[in-house]
Amino acid sequence: MQQTPRVGRQSAIRIFANEYRDASLPEEGSGEYDPSFIITKIGAKINRALVCGVIDRVERREGENGPNYSGHIRDPTGTHLFNVASFQPELHPDFEELMARYETGDRFLLALVGKARWFETEDGGIFTSLRAEEFSIIDKECYTNWLVQTADATLRRIDAHSSSLESDLNPAALEAAGVPSDLVDGLILARGHYGDFDSEAYQVGVLQALSIATGRTNVIETEAEDAPTLEQSTTDAPTPQAPSEPSDAVETIIEIIRSRDTGQGVDYNDIVAALVNAGHSREDAEDAIDSARDQGEVMEPRFGFFQLVPE
Repeated sequence: MQQTPRVGRQSAIRIFANEYRDASLPEEGSGEYDPSFIITKIGAKINRALVCGVIDRVERREGENGPNYSGHIRDPTGTHLFNVASFQPELHPDFEELMARYETGDRFLLALVGKARWFETEDGGIFTSLRAEEFSIIDKECYTNWLVQTADATLRRIDAHSSSLESDLNPAALEAAGVPSDLVDGLILARGHYGDFDSEAYQVGVLQALSIATGRTNVIETEAEDAPTLEQSTTDAPTPQAPSEPSDAVETIIEIIRSRDTGQGVDYNDIVAALVNAGHSREDAEDAIDSARDQGEVMEPRFGFFQLVPE
């Protein structure tokens, strides 16, 4: 019997968190073995990604099929969310070691190769994450090399996107405009989906990364638990930090669960999406869910689903 040939493994794309976080265009593979992608605004087609940064959060959750793990990796532009699934037991011992270091207060640099994942909300919102395939603790030299290489790859995509703006959206016209052939397909899809936007945020991210790589900025300290991040220290970033905001978010979570829970609980991603729609950032939404659970307002009777704690 003739077997369908498997598609070769996709290369891991170097990408900063803000570009991946902004992506909202998934492309599903049409065949059983065809890869799926997340298409970013400047045309990257992400099936697998190589990301690096300081470990920002780790968590273990017990599910019906065994433990699941999640974590955050922070680079100069923001945070990548990643997870290790219950069906990846070969990664569990290494992740337990990472958790043990993290829980002692150690903050270290991590390199991770992950498969692109996304979740679509009822209103069409897309939230991206990575399913870890391999990871390792790295030193500052390795991190610096990744920053430079990722900055170069990002600038290449920014330049290609800029070149495409005055061109027809077909391969021949784009290549004639100077778009590299490997970026053509992604840019056609991206331009057709996202429309006009300002790529300045990605240029700023490149500058931030290069500032760290060259030693002009020492923002991410792997030794200090409370070191500021670029997101926290960028002066033109939104900084509404009213004291009532965390409690407001917790109250919103309670109302979301109260109105949506039909007895099975409300999905974690649905709660995050509702908070984002209410004006909170994704990171604030995730922190608020943790706070609501720590305060005993909500419980997680099964993995990823939340209910109100009975009075």
